[in-house]
Amino acid sequence: MAEKRDYYEVLGVSKTATAEELKKAYRKKAIQYHPDRNPDNPEAEAKFKEAAEAYEVLSDENKRARYDKYGHAGLDDQGGFGGGGFGGGMSMEDIFSQFGDIFGGAFGGAFSGGFGGGGRVTRRGGDLRVRVKVTLKDVMNGVEKTVKLKRNEECSECNGTGSADGQTTTCQTCGGKGVVYRVQRTIMGQMRTQSYCPDCNGEGQIVKNKCKCCGGSGVVQKEATVKFKIPAGVQDGMSLRVPGGGNAAGRGGEKGNLIVQIEEEQDPDLFRDNEDLIYNALIPLPMAVCGGKVEVPTVDGKKCEVKIEPGTTHGKLLRVKGKGLPRLNSYGCGDLLVYVSVFIPKNLSKDEKKEMEKLMDSDGFKPKASDYEESKKMMVKMFRG
Repeated sequence: MAEKRDYYEVLGVSKTATAEELKKAYRKKAIQYHPDRNPDNPEAEAKFKEAAEAYEVLSDENKRARYDKYGHAGLDDQGGFGGGGFGGGMSMEDIFSQFGDIFGGAFGGAFSGGFGGGGRVTRRGGDLRVRVKVTLKDVMNGVEKTVKLKRNEECSECNGTGSADGQTTTCQTCGGKGVVYRVQRTIMGQMRTQSYCPDCNGEGQIVKNKCKCCGGSGVVQKEATVKFKIPAGVQDGMSLRVPGGGNAAGRGGEKGNLIVQIEEEQDPDLFRDNEDLIYNALIPLPMAVCGGKVEVPTVDGKKCEVKIEPGTTHGKLLRVKGKGLPRLNSYGCGDLLVYVSVFIPKNLSKDEKKEMEKLMDSDGFKPKASDYEESKKMMVKMFRG
């Protein structure tokens, strides 16, 4: 599989490009490689789709932020559901349904397939959206989820044809193609526009004797159960696409998609920082001075023993390699970071206070010049970043 190009490079913009600059650059590329301008040209079609994919990501603030931080690995174009993945692999139908407004009418209105080739338009059912909660354990191992929802299903009475007797007639306006064409002059030259046929709504066929159950639409609303797999390494806010999990279109159309938005539940002990996990280890003062061991929880429920060296200071960050979360669409895992917090007791007994006062006067507890310098560096780093 060919390596994907940088999205900014695809559109010919800088990484600081504004939303308006992105839109302008995408429009320019789309016009340059549009199928109507480049009929039967697979290379132009590939570049047209590439530009659309780049714009889909960079025009979305959340997707752009993930891409800027992780590159292509942070997006959903590799894994996911049955090849659908996280937003990758855009079809021509997807492009024109999402970005039709970008072209400003230069290439027609309702595009849903059959570009430049004169084929019949494929109708597609609407997408549905659900929110699904996942735990850190789900993120670690991946998980299969099941959701119940109401969606349009194919009518069983007419088998989705919309016709009571199964008979349809070819639309005379479009000749069964589902689309109508017209040529117009624009500032960019002569353009052929394509839109749904107004008489058959892009279906190419007209139903005269409509099904009483579905009213001729070919679909009825029912409760459905959808199962799908969530890959390991997902993050809060990511959207996954389940192909065919949305509404049925009826009358020979394709099912829409189910868009699953990930909501990550906060773990009571572990905090997430991308692929790394952070644990706050609160240790007693004597352990900070003398050293010891602490048990740190992990996602799989097992305890991980971490050594505390003598003289460990408050705020020390200890790293346990490979005990974090898996990287999405990549290899390896992040790390487990143990943040050391030294507990300073407030309510000591008289005897305990006397012991501490004795220690306070001992040479071992008096800071040296090098300790002051180290403390000053930490202070400057904290306030200046």
